[in-house]
Amino acid sequence: MHRPHPTIPVNGAAIRTTRLDAGLSTAETARRAGISDCYLRHLETGYRDRMGPGRYAALRKALGLPASDRRLLTPAPPEDHAQEQ
Repeated sequence: MHRPHPTIPVNGAAIRTTRLDAGLSTAETARRAGISDCYLRHLETGYRDRMGPGRYAALRKALGLPASDRRLLTPAPPEDHAQEQ
């Protein structure tokens, strides 16, 4: 049975904000990460919202973020704290 490749949910707005804060253009960030400008724009606009682990690590490194930094990830949904009766 074929298993799909693992992907990582990313937050496009956080990618864009982090890139701009680092003073990097889309083209330079894409070049550093080894991805296309188009792919990076798709991520930043939310057209694409998941990345493979290798590309995610390369983008994080291109933006100067350590492996432990989670700011590019989609925030987890809030837990449902409904009262149980």
